[in-house]
Amino acid sequence: MTAMTSTQGPTAPAAEGAPAGSHPNAPAPDGAADAAQQSNGAAPALPPKGAAPYELQPDGAAYDAVPDGAVANGAVPPVFLPPSYAPPRRGRVGRAYLRMLDRVPRWLGPLAVLGCIGGAVGYTLVSNPTDSASDAPPTCILKLTTGLDCPGCGGTRAAWYLLHGDLPAAARHHLLFVFAVPFVIYLYIAWAAQTAFGRKLPQLRIPPLALAVFMGAWLAFSILRNLPWAPFTWFYV
Repeated sequence: MTAMTSTQGPTAPAAEGAPAGSHPNAPAPDGAADAAQQSNGAAPALPPKGAAPYELQPDGAAYDAVPDGAVANGAVPPVFLPPSYAPPRRGRVGRAYLRMLDRVPRWLGPLAVLGCIGGAVGYTLVSNPTDSASDAPPTCILKLTTGLDCPGCGGTRAAWYLLHGDLPAAARHHLLFVFAVPFVIYLYIAWAAQTAFGRKLPQLRIPPLALAVFMGAWLAFSILRNLPWAPFTWFYV
């Protein structure tokens, strides 16, 4: 019988690092390819997509397998990572303050702000800023020294008129204050409802442009109300 002749080519040498007796075409075990590349002077391959990013060794040095400038999965190479920053230790006062915050109920903040608002309203109603004598010296330092209304002049009287439902008189004493009151009240209600009760109301988003326009209008109102011509004299208090 004639012996069968093999049609396969010459047998490829076994991969370096492969165990003896393994098939010549079998894939090299894990780490053998990287070891072969390192022995040939080539840079090691990056880990496959989805693998964990490179980390630092316990002594802070980068792993030798990380090529310079390589970025794995969008992570910063360890060679470019800044040294770890240890936050400063909190002192006795800081620790006591944090413990106090942990024990404070969440409704206490809105209640404290509401108490301040109530105190201001009570002072306005009791003092009655509209019942001052005509020759009484003004309490505003700017008006006392220059005779001009400052940006806040008339705000207390406008609040007093608002509390008594006299909207035209309140607008005459401080138009911008009357305009801002509804927004401030809603901001407080939305914050207090979320902080104290966990109920989220629609947030009032004020873009920076709107805030800049309001501040510009307040500045213009503060200048125009001091002009000695009608109708600007109507806003002078």
